[in-house]
Amino acid sequence: MSAINLPDTQNKVDTRDIIIDKVGIKDISHPITYLDKFGNKVHTVGSFTMTVELPADVKGTHMSRFIEILNEGPCEFNSTNFHRITDKVKNKLDASSGYVTVNFKFFRNKQAPSSGVQSLMDYDVTLYGELKDGKSEVGVKVVVPVTSLCPCSKSISEYGAHNQRSHITIKAKPAEGESIDLEDLIELAEKKASCELYAILKRDDEKHVTERAYENPAFVEDLVRDIALDLNNDTRIKYYRLESENFESIHNHSAYALIENSK
Repeated sequence: MSAINLPDTQNKVDTRDIIIDKVGIKDISHPITYLDKFGNKVHTVGSFTMTVELPADVKGTHMSRFIEILNEGPCEFNSTNFHRITDKVKNKLDASSGYVTVNFKFFRNKQAPSSGVQSLMDYDVTLYGELKDGKSEVGVKVVVPVTSLCPCSKSISEYGAHNQRSHITIKAKPAEGESIDLEDLIELAEKKASCELYAILKRDDEKHVTERAYENPAFVEDLVRDIALDLNNDTRIKYYRLESENFESIHNHSAYALIENSK
């Protein structure tokens, strides 16, 4: 049988009269290039989930078309133009709405605070793209690992204070006509922490970050409140969800706080 005569089963009419909100492909890995705030190209691998709404009378969607979109050319984007991929999904699959999510490691070159040695720091990033009812929207989420030092421990102890690794997670959506730079969210989280992290530290750097953390104690509540103050005053952002999880060093549980705000 020639390919021309092969049946197109997914285009058959479905009689169950049920709309599928999202149907497509999930967790497909593909090389990407993320353009940072300064136009530098960060090469990494993204895990994509790509879906569309399926009308009640259509049996199935064209799964291969999602893969075709990723392979049409260089998969290069940033948070500002990510909506173009969502637009392609909607148009190529002739759908009323399109959704694209990509998770990836974002690598940023950082300089140690005392020695100046440079190393790459990695952050977990997610971009969310949605095109529905003719309206396009992009959201950004980043997990920023930092150090937090307990103010209570510092105030009651004669010798030092306990500290821990913390994950600050910021998910944000820009106001209409605005964009959010990934690096701005990372820098905000690192600035409000007891101390930021580095991939490489020499002895003089280790002294610096240990003393910096001791001088800047912060409860999990302090972390989210301090960051929320800046996010509340940032007119580029219309919505955010802010979390901090402190992986306690003297307990077998985490301390956790969350603030969510739709402006």
